[in-house]
Amino acid sequence: MKRIGDCFLYGIVDLGYVVERNVELVTSQLVAGGVDLLQLRAKGHSKPEIANLVLAMLPITKLAGVPLIVNDHPDLLRDVAADGCHVGQEDFGVAEARDLAGRPCIVGKSTHSLEQAGSAQQEGADYIGFGPLFPTATKPSAVAVGLGQLDVLHRTIDLPVFCIGGVKLENLREVVHAGARRVCLVSDLVCALDVQAHTAAVKVLLRELGGGARDNTGGFTTEAQRARRSEWI
Repeated sequence: MKRIGDCFLYGIVDLGYVVERNVELVTSQLVAGGVDLLQLRAKGHSKPEIANLVLAMLPITKLAGVPLIVNDHPDLLRDVAADGCHVGQEDFGVAEARDLAGRPCIVGKSTHSLEQAGSAQQEGADYIGFGPLFPTATKPSAVAVGLGQLDVLHRTIDLPVFCIGGVKLENLREVVHAGARRVCLVSDLVCALDVQAHTAAVKVLLRELGGGARDNTGGFTTEAQRARRSEWI
């Protein structure tokens, strides 16, 4: 299984864009295209429904060594073998998410400012999402934070930072030049006419631009994070 420190392209199977019957297909296409990390986001769906979708995705992600993250519901990790969970600013704290998961796992947290990013690092998150960088239909009410803070962010935060929100193949060059090393794409990947080919094109360009340059710590900077690293290698 890939370590978070070795993950640079994050994909999200968002049921706001992907119908349930296509979840396995889109998962396979994203993995074949080269995503390093994958999340299931299923807003408005019941926990049993989400658990069933995770169970359908896991054989695909496990075979490829791609960590599978569940959005919003850390307690589901007691019932399914997903590799981690992701929580928002208004959800659980990182420690509470770990307690609810009931076992060692990856915990990521959404952040929308430098202050929130610093707090997530202090909480012990394993990675953060930072954004939205641009206005996005995925979260239409969210205020875009822009690109101006990315350089400072990466100089002050030692965790893996996945820049998210309106990131697309067409603006990836701009995002990486602004300082991003890791990116998370949602609609640009799952709504592509050829999901696998489009994902592969994003991965190739990300590498060409130098996003994905490995940081010195491998993405784990605190003693607790380094201790947890072996739990999902």
